[in-house]
Amino acid sequence: MEYMGVIGFVFGIFGLMAYLESSSLKRRVERLEEQLAATKGTVQYQERQSFVQATQSYIGKKVKIDLKEDHEDMDIMSYGNTKHGSNTILDADEEWLLVRIESPKGSKDKLIRAGSVQHIGLVSD
Repeated sequence: MEYMGVIGFVFGIFGLMAYLESSSLKRRVERLEEQLAATKGTVQYQERQSFVQATQSYIGKKVKIDLKEDHEDMDIMSYGNTKHGSNTILDADEEWLLVRIESPKGSKDKLIRAGSVQHIGLVSD
């Protein structure tokens, strides 16, 4: 019987910890939403919107993708941006790019976070 009390106490502590973590997470999400709403109309927001429009206009076209240094992808670096392969944007939205990487070994579809892209441009054939 003593164990039941200890087990109940342990589960109570875990429940309290889970509640505190979820309430903390909710506050963080609300704070981020406020910050996002505050950026509307700023240069950063306009640059983001122009990037989204540009990537959506590149759907189906071959592009050169430069990723930020801490987000580099070996497939894109090794094949996609070289004369031996290509990158083709299949789909794009505000958060993600779906890219087909053609290489001598075959093709591979990858999801790339839009925030990790430093520059994107059309490739002249």
